Amino acid sequence: MLKTLAKEIKQYKVASIITPLFMILEVICEMIIPRLMSSIVDDGVQKGDMNHIYGMAGLMVLVAVVSLAAGIGGGVFGAKASTGFAKNLRESMFKNIQKFSFKEIDKYSTAGLVTRLTTDVTNVQNAYQMILRMFVRSPMSLIIAMIMAFMIDGRIASVYLVAVIFLATGLGILMVLAMKHFRRLFEKYDKLNESVQENVSSIRVVKAYVREDYEKEKFNEASGAIYKLGLAAEKVLSFNNPIMIFTINACILIISWLGAHFIVAETLTTGDLLALLNYCMNILFSLMMLSMVFVMLTMSAASAKRISEVLEQESSIVNPEKPVMEVGNGDIVFKNVNFKYHDDGENYVLSDLNVNIKSGQTIGVIGGTGTGKTTFVSLISRFYDVNEGEVLVGGKNVREYDLDVLRDNVAMVLQKNELFTGTILDNLRWGDEKATEEDCIKAAKIAQAHDFVSSFPDGYNTKIEQGGTNVSGGQKQRLCIARALLKKPKILILDDSTSAVDTATDSKIRTGFRTELPDMTKIIISQRISSVMDADQIIVIEDGTFSAIGTHEELLKSNEMYASLYEAQTSGSGDFDEAAKGGV
Repeated sequence: MLKTLAKEIKQYKVASIITPLFMILEVICEMIIPRLMSSIVDDGVQKGDMNHIYGMAGLMVLVAVVSLAAGIGGGVFGAKASTGFAKNLRESMFKNIQKFSFKEIDKYSTAGLVTRLTTDVTNVQNAYQMILRMFVRSPMSLIIAMIMAFMIDGRIASVYLVAVIFLATGLGILMVLAMKHFRRLFEKYDKLNESVQENVSSIRVVKAYVREDYEKEKFNEASGAIYKLGLAAEKVLSFNNPIMIFTINACILIISWLGAHFIVAETLTTGDLLALLNYCMNILFSLMMLSMVFVMLTMSAASAKRISEVLEQESSIVNPEKPVMEVGNGDIVFKNVNFKYHDDGENYVLSDLNVNIKSGQTIGVIGGTGTGKTTFVSLISRFYDVNEGEVLVGGKNVREYDLDVLRDNVAMVLQKNELFTGTILDNLRWGDEKATEEDCIKAAKIAQAHDFVSSFPDGYNTKIEQGGTNVSGGQKQRLCIARALLKKPKILILDDSTSAVDTATDSKIRTGFRTELPDMTKIIISQRISSVMDADQIIVIEDGTFSAIGTHEELLKSNEMYASLYEAQTSGSGDFDEAAKGGV
């Protein structure tokens, strides 16, 4: 884990090295000042030597200025190193997430990834800054102050040693008790972020169903869990300051009492006692700072582990050593394909899939909810890899292709259509960033999007709000289809992508496919028979396998489920799941 995180320091190594050096210089200056004060008292004030007082005072000012400059330098470079480290962590995590296959995306929740990129990185950033500054400064200050105290008087310095042992033991116990609460605390942030994300992204649904109170209760539950764990941890840590103050005051009292006796006995000077009291404060405050560092490290340990999990996660789908860089045509072949989401899963999600699709054909896919239709087409783009068998595109196994080349040639319009903030042109050019406005208009016309886009005052320069909330579901689907067409793919997959479009517009889209894209392989997943009935082949999926393959006429005669669905829909009632229950 530490090795993984350390790699992200990268260009901030120099700042990470300079910061501790500044801290060491600051500590050295701070340790010199008490000795100078002692000299002023013993050799200047008591002897009435003003020249000595002025000389030592000037030296003290110089040392203080150097100490100030070192402190400022440590703060500046420490901030640069820690914030740069955090920036690199976020960038590396984000880049690695982009490489994830659907298998890895399924493993991590969206809310969990957001927490790792925000809260967890902030925790690690704060811990790293404290490591560079306080984790170096505090031990150095403690050790040097202890050495200087023993050099002045070993008898009084022994009081420090006892205080250090007492304080270290007390703070150690507190940290162990607080650690278990902090570990659980950061796990709860995922739940809180998940609640916020779902509520904000689905606010229209929440209001439509008048579920505000339910969402408030869910949020309060997640927030309350964080409150309870945070409170429990802070209750433990609340003993930190009282123990520290008690130890400091006890030391001051004991040292003052012993010092007074030793001064009377003329075995200790007043200046030395003053220096010892200064070193006392340095030692004890160094311990306090160390305790804060360890608390921060405890808090960030869970965050560091969660970050390293994302950084170390390797995609299960990678490019071959010598990838094929061109897809010959839109032929698709499934040979004895079996697939399950998890290698250790008991049952296959898809089993015994065999089909041969010729380039330029239109293929319809019909099946009930949860039968594996989306997973089936996801294997073509290699969003998942098959467990057994093989998938061929253009006569070659999909594992042989460069991933970008394969996915550029297999355009997929997903069930959940997403538009991004920007103009309509910006969104369409996701398909081809070099596409001209004429190219975009042509694709929009095929997708039956041109008319409604032209009706907007700003046309293709109309701004799309976040999530595409200022266009209807059907308009969003047609823009996503146009975006996919701009890729000029060999294979186009529509995963129930016209469900929000009226049947007349749906028919025009399919007509455009036939006339404008005769050489492109089209796979249309739909719940409507009318959307697939003119396809060259229709695949019926049941329970993760192909129960029937044929033309519309063939399936009406040979497949009872398909026939009952057709009857239900043409008679004006029922969707696929209802027909399946009644007809099978």
